[in-house]
Amino acid sequence: MPIPILMYHQIDKPAGRGSPFRYLTVDPANFHRQMKWLKRMGYAGLSMRDLQPYLAGQKTGKVVGITFDDGFRNVMTHALPVLDALGFTATNYFVSRQIGGSNIWDADVGVPHSPCMSRAEMLEWAASGHEVGAHTLDHVHLTEVGPDEARRQIADVRRELEDMLGSAVDAFCYPYGDFSREIRQMVEEAGYTTATTTQRGRATPQHDMLLLPRKIVRRTDGWLNVLRKSVTG
Repeated sequence: MPIPILMYHQIDKPAGRGSPFRYLTVDPANFHRQMKWLKRMGYAGLSMRDLQPYLAGQKTGKVVGITFDDGFRNVMTHALPVLDALGFTATNYFVSRQIGGSNIWDADVGVPHSPCMSRAEMLEWAASGHEVGAHTLDHVHLTEVGPDEARRQIADVRRELEDMLGSAVDAFCYPYGDFSREIRQMVEEAGYTTATTTQRGRATPQHDMLLLPRKIVRRTDGWLNVLRKSVTG
């Protein structure tokens, strides 16, 4: 059975009309309804770590991957309690040099400032059973930097996060969805076991585990749309 992997960014009140990338912020009440209905329909929400046996075809069941890009604090505030209450797990992909910082990579395009989790919050996220994934050191376009810098962004973020956590970091996410054959090879060489893209679709055991597709959840998606995204290609 094809497996949907949902892609979220911020869980918060969306910025004002006309704000760049406003569609990437899902209202907390809407997120709660989405998760509640997935549970009611028999789905188990899983982190990429917990999803791996299903992706590999070793297990079957009604499962959906839940991922958050960038490590925003509002995910800790608004999403974590919902996930925990429902018994779901999720993966959050952190930009290691902005832990305790903010989304400075968005400043040039006018996206409003939003804090990222602190190290203590990231550790609390992990202690609650959720996964810490890697999203490069600085949220760069990996295909636009030189190969040495791309390799550093991919490999060093893993080491930095593992030093903070004291445990392995095995999940990677390509910032902006940018990748190439060479970038994918660097991700493999860095030791990651899964990597997600922004390519649309549901995952199957036939997919490259380092080029997994996802289903983006937008501000305007209600719970029924999320269910549709989960059950249709």
